[in-house]
Amino acid sequence: MAGVTLLGGAPGLLLPARAQGLAPTPTMRGGANNYIPGAPVVSRIGGGGFWMTGTVRRAGDGAPLPGVRIQIWAHTTEGRENDRHSHGATLTGPDGAFRLEMPQIIPAFGQAHGHLAYEGDGFQTVFLRPVMASSRDTRLSAHFVLQPA
Repeated sequence: MAGVTLLGGAPGLLLPARAQGLAPTPTMRGGANNYIPGAPVVSRIGGGGFWMTGTVRRAGDGAPLPGVRIQIWAHTTEGRENDRHSHGATLTGPDGAFRLEMPQIIPAFGQAHGHLAYEGDGFQTVFLRPVMASSRDTRLSAHFVLQPA
């Protein structure tokens, strides 16, 4: 059975296989620009229309990490990346996935990009700054692999 791991050899008890030796995500240069610690958990930033999505997994075994706080901010049609109303946080679901709707990201300093941060206890802080392929894109994904602190 490809992609399946037997748990303790128990017949009929199957779990999805997890990556072994998964390396942690390094902090990206420029990722912490305009970071505001403790942005509130929100259901949406501004009027929406753009989706920031991703996953959070543990380094080593690749296990999904539920309940992890991810802060998101960007230069958008409704504000600059240093405006408090352009910041918000979300929590990962049981599968380690997150998604947050926000206003359309627009170019700042020549590039359309978002900022994301893992901010919490138990793992090393990671800042990401993914760049969009096109400023017309309506979604951007970023994936975290966190190293225990």
